[in-house]
Amino acid sequence: MEDIQAQELVVNDLKSQIQVKHDSVLEFNELLKENEIRATEQSVNTLINEVFANKNRLENLQSAHSSAVAKLAEYAIKIQEEHDAIADTRVAFETLNISLQETQAQLGDIELAYQAAEQAYHLASGEFNEMNLQLTKQQSKIDALQQEVVFKENQLVDLHTQIQANTLQLTEASTSIVDSKDQLATVEADLVELLRNKEAEELKLNQADQAYYTLRTELQEKESALRHQVKSKELMDQLINEIKDKLNNLKLSLAGMKERLSVEFKVELEEVLDKGRQTEESLEELQESVEKMKKRLENMGEVNPTAIEAYTEMKKRYDFILEQKNDLVDAKESLMLTIQEVEATANQAFLETYNTARENFQKVFKALFTEEDSCDLILVDPDNLAETAVEIVAKPKGKRPSSITQLSGGERTLTATAMLFAIYLIKPAPFCILDEVDAPLDDANVGKFTQMIQKFSDNSQFIIVTHNKQTMSAVDVIYGVTMQEPGVSKLVPVDFRSLSN
Repeated sequence: MEDIQAQELVVNDLKSQIQVKHDSVLEFNELLKENEIRATEQSVNTLINEVFANKNRLENLQSAHSSAVAKLAEYAIKIQEEHDAIADTRVAFETLNISLQETQAQLGDIELAYQAAEQAYHLASGEFNEMNLQLTKQQSKIDALQQEVVFKENQLVDLHTQIQANTLQLTEASTSIVDSKDQLATVEADLVELLRNKEAEELKLNQADQAYYTLRTELQEKESALRHQVKSKELMDQLINEIKDKLNNLKLSLAGMKERLSVEFKVELEEVLDKGRQTEESLEELQESVEKMKKRLENMGEVNPTAIEAYTEMKKRYDFILEQKNDLVDAKESLMLTIQEVEATANQAFLETYNTARENFQKVFKALFTEEDSCDLILVDPDNLAETAVEIVAKPKGKRPSSITQLSGGERTLTATAMLFAIYLIKPAPFCILDEVDAPLDDANVGKFTQMIQKFSDNSQFIIVTHNKQTMSAVDVIYGVTMQEPGVSKLVPVDFRSLSN
């Protein structure tokens, strides 16, 4: 008992020391990095759990020892009572033997009282037999009690062995606590060093952010200028193509004139171009002479009788092709107008949906984190809404990550949940299924998550697959899947709404 009390004093002392260290860790909680805080808290919680476990073992051993001592006292009293009963039985047995001897001595002298003595003898024999039976029973009880006493003594020896083992475990726990103190001192020294470097790192981070946003603004301006230059290049290419088309048409006209001169007038254009002017007549006079010649040709009549039919056929074909061309041009213009209207409508709908989702994302994000945390949705290419990407910015309090991948697993889960519900609030669905969304969250964030689910459950029905007890305690109905027989699953529902009513 003295060893147990001494161990309890050691345990209480260790608990007080752990509580002091835990309080000092809590004072630096807001200044530490989250991963280091969690590691330190886990080590402290582990030590506290070991201390409580050792204390529970000591209490169990004390109660077992007390119960064993009480049972041994009860068994000793019972054994004494049985011994007293056996002694009384032996005295009675000796008395009966004396009376039997007296009766046998009187048989020789009293013949008439033989029958009465014989009857008394039979009665005494029956009582003797009963006493023998009782003696046998009492002896059996004594043997059983002796066996039970031996068994209890063995149990007591086992309990002493357990107490020694628990004492060794407690010694090891004390050693581990001392090691944890050294580790805690090392962590505190690291914390001091981190706090010294914190301001310098934050200053560098702010400068890097300013440089990033400055470069981003310059990049957007250069991209805008580049788009204007691309549009100017496209206009220039279009003008060049039109000039090329006109040049091709002129080449075709020139080729037609060359062929006409060669066929009708037997004149080669190259020869005419190479020769100088052979007459001194002016251009007007030459034109008048050309008109006269044309009239003379007209007066001469048609040279080719099938020319009109060929012209008519070519004219019909030309008109048909021209009509198809005009239809294609009209269809193209109509299609371009439709595309512009669709793009304008789609861009307008996208902007409205984007603005609504952005507002919802900021509200839900602050509900899941705190009002001091900030987040935003940024269009990477706002001038091209059809192909632009959307950048998600999330900055919890005390952090300035350059991308969402630098957040912890729980923070990324809360950010993704906020984005999911921001889109969900645009057009709420009647059903929403969530598969282990709360797995990476701690207890505090699980509470915020369940509160948000309860708030949105007025308009939608949520089906959540979870192993978290806190989430289970906040739902209306729990459906558990069990397998009472191999290969046969059974659904077990538990409705809490009837209990709340």
